[in-house]
Amino acid sequence: MIDHTLLKPDATRNQIMQLCKEAKEYKFATVCVNPYWVATAFNELQGSNVGITTVVGFPLGSTTTSSKVSEAHEAIEAGATEIDMVLNIGALKSGDVDIVKKDIEKVVLACKNRAIVKVIIETGFLTQEEKIEACSLAKSAGANFVKTSTGFGPGKATPEDIALMRKTVGPEMGVKASAGIRDIETVRRLVHAGATRIGASASIDIINGNKAEGSY
Repeated sequence: MIDHTLLKPDATRNQIMQLCKEAKEYKFATVCVNPYWVATAFNELQGSNVGITTVVGFPLGSTTTSSKVSEAHEAIEAGATEIDMVLNIGALKSGDVDIVKKDIEKVVLACKNRAIVKVIIETGFLTQEEKIEACSLAKSAGANFVKTSTGFGPGKATPEDIALMRKTVGPEMGVKASAGIRDIETVRRLVHAGATRIGASASIDIINGNKAEGSY
């Protein structure tokens, strides 16, 4: 269930290679890396069952739709199997729901039959009503998952947000919890609330029953 994550801007090639080694050893669902590192991860993960998640429009969501589409295309060509795109947060808060939906739809179209699409709604910036709207738009646009956070915005994944997201999208979509997940008890609470994927940099600590400090 875990996307083993390293999205720090100062991540090095050796750290990405180590991330991939750990993902193979612990059989994580995917590694989650910035677009530049997708090709490196692809080379390291060949022959394994570990997928490659990368991020699009990250971390603000305010790049143009054509930029997000281009990022998605390039990432898939490099070996990405899952795309975590950031919803246009400012457009949503401005009430421009058609723009938000079309933004997601075009990335979904770019990834069709090629990669899973997760929409990061960045819960820390949203009201309850906006969270519901964001999840509804992602579902109607054809995304596969909704995701709580980038890990670079305010707040962290909470069972309450996961439960709201699950209630909104129903049983057929995935719900990914990310940001501030550092121990197995938190993971259990989030899964119980409806999460089907966990994004964490503290993945190994979680698996080993330790508590990590200051992790994504």
